[in-house]
Amino acid sequence: MRLNAYIASCGVSSRRKAEIIILEGRVQVNGKIVLAPFFQVDPENDIITLDKKKLNLSQHVYYVINKPSGYVCAASDKYDPVVIDLIQNHNERLYPVGRLDRDSEGLLILTNDGEFTQSILHPSKEIRKEYEALLNIPINIKQLERWRKGFEIPEGHHVKPLSINIIEREPVNQWVSIVIVEGLKREIRLMAKEAGFKVERLIRRKIGKMRLERLSAGEFVSLSFSDLYTKIFNGGIV
Repeated sequence: MRLNAYIASCGVSSRRKAEIIILEGRVQVNGKIVLAPFFQVDPENDIITLDKKKLNLSQHVYYVINKPSGYVCAASDKYDPVVIDLIQNHNERLYPVGRLDRDSEGLLILTNDGEFTQSILHPSKEIRKEYEALLNIPINIKQLERWRKGFEIPEGHHVKPLSINIIEREPVNQWVSIVIVEGLKREIRLMAKEAGFKVERLIRRKIGKMRLERLSAGEFVSLSFSDLYTKIFNGGIV
């Protein structure tokens, strides 16, 4: 097993952050510092330590939550409540799979399984995310067609939705459904700004084929790995 994957499986961090931890010289295998994230370890026989504390594989847990507005996707924050605090009576070190910004709402996965996180976030998986956005003013067909072509944003990226369509909901022509894959930071809000709009409310409705319908704001459900995987790749509602 690769060392960075082992650390992620211990619930310490994501696999990407585990690589940084290793390169900082904080990890030892059988008493020797290892600086190679892809170093092969034997979980049953090797002694792996982080900052001289022995690591052990964690029992993986998976939560799906309807994130409310006002919470940040972080383990801790000086100014705002964090989404981890919404999961009651847990002992694991949880972290979110991907992010929703402070003012956004909707479907979010929390886990201590770094391997799973990597598998969902990696661009090669092309996991689609569907959002519902309330715009500050009505959008017309011409503006919709312009948005579908994408925009060059200040960060130097060309951002383009897989699809964008008007939702038949009050207020008329102000709700749109947007599907994206890449998920750059504040991507939908940046696209909306380039299109001449402001997003007043943003809800993530789907991750893959898993759809948010039942959970109220702040509510969560604990799922097994197989249940979560099935919902994401084969379909299911929470």
